[in-house]
Amino acid sequence: MRAAWRERPEGGGRTALRLIAGFALRFGRAPARLALYPITVYFLVRRGPERRASRAYLGRILQRPAGARDVARHIRTFACTILDRVFLLSERFRRFDIRTYGLAELDRLLARGKGVLLFGAHLGSFDALRVLSLERPDVTVRIVLDAEHGAALSSLLATLNPALAATIINPRGTGPEVALAIKAALDRNAIVAMPVDRAKPGDAVVHAQFLRHTAPFPAAPWLLAAAVQAPVILSFGLYRGGKRYDLHFETFSEGLAVERRERQALAAALAQRFADRLAHYARLAPYNWFNFYDFWQDKTLDLETRAAHAAARGGLVRRS
Repeated sequence: MRAAWRERPEGGGRTALRLIAGFALRFGRAPARLALYPITVYFLVRRGPERRASRAYLGRILQRPAGARDVARHIRTFACTILDRVFLLSERFRRFDIRTYGLAELDRLLARGKGVLLFGAHLGSFDALRVLSLERPDVTVRIVLDAEHGAALSSLLATLNPALAATIINPRGTGPEVALAIKAALDRNAIVAMPVDRAKPGDAVVHAQFLRHTAPFPAAPWLLAAAVQAPVILSFGLYRGGKRYDLHFETFSEGLAVERRERQALAAALAQRFADRLAHYARLAPYNWFNFYDFWQDKTLDLETRAAHAAARGGLVRRS
C-alpha cells in the first residue's frame, strides 16, 4: 500500500502548478484560493484511492461515518496548505498569523550547542517551520525531504527558494550517507527536521497503536536518534483556517543513550510515544492529516475488533 501511494500520479503537471503559483504570487492569496474549489472537486470525483483513504481516516478520527462533505473539507484543507507553501517558501511569512507554542524548549536545547532533531508528520504544514528563520535567524534548518516523490511540486518549490533547496538532505541516498549528512549538520548545531510518520517501501517498521488501530511507523528515525544521541523535539504546524497556523514544539527526548542491542526495542517504545502525541494533535485539527493512502493497511484492526473476529472464527470452526 505504501508503494501504491508513491506510484500515484501527482494532481496536475509542472505547467499547471507553475501557472497556479505564478497567479498566486502576482494577484495574491485570496484570488488564488478561489481556484481551490474546482481542484477539490477534481480530487473528490477523479481520485478514488485518495477519497477512500480520506473517508477511512476521517471515520476513525471523528468516530462517526464520514460523508462527502467531510472528505471535501479534508481535501480542500490539504489544497490550502499546498497553496500556502508558495508564500511560505517565498519568505512571505507576514501574510500569515503564525502562533508558536513551546519555542522556548527548542531554544533551551539549541543552547547546548549539539543540534536538535525536529520530528514531525504529514499533519498540517511542515513548511510553517520556515518561520524559524525569523525567530532564530542564527540557526540553520536542514530538512530531510524526498524531493523525487512529488517531483513537479518539489521542482516548483526549489525554483521559489533555491537557497532552501540547497539545504535539503535527500533520504534516497544510501543509509550511511544520509546518517553522516545528518550527523554533520547536528555537529554544526543545526536543526534537522523530518516527518517520521510515513515509511517508504522496504523500510524497517515498528508497529504502534494509532487512533486505536495498529499502524506501521518507520524505525529508522528512532534508531538514528539513538545513534547520534541528539535531543528530539516534536513539531506540528496545524492549519487553523484563513491565515492562521499554530506551530507547536514539545520536548520528546533530551538525548538518547542506549546500547546498540537495545535500540530496536527502544524504537518500538518511542514510536508508540510518538503515535500517542500524533493522535493528540490530529484530534486538535482532524482535517489536517495528509496521508491519503491506506495508512493502517486495513489488515490490522484494533485489538477489540481482532478479538471479536477471532471469537467468531472459533465459533465457525466449532459449528463445522
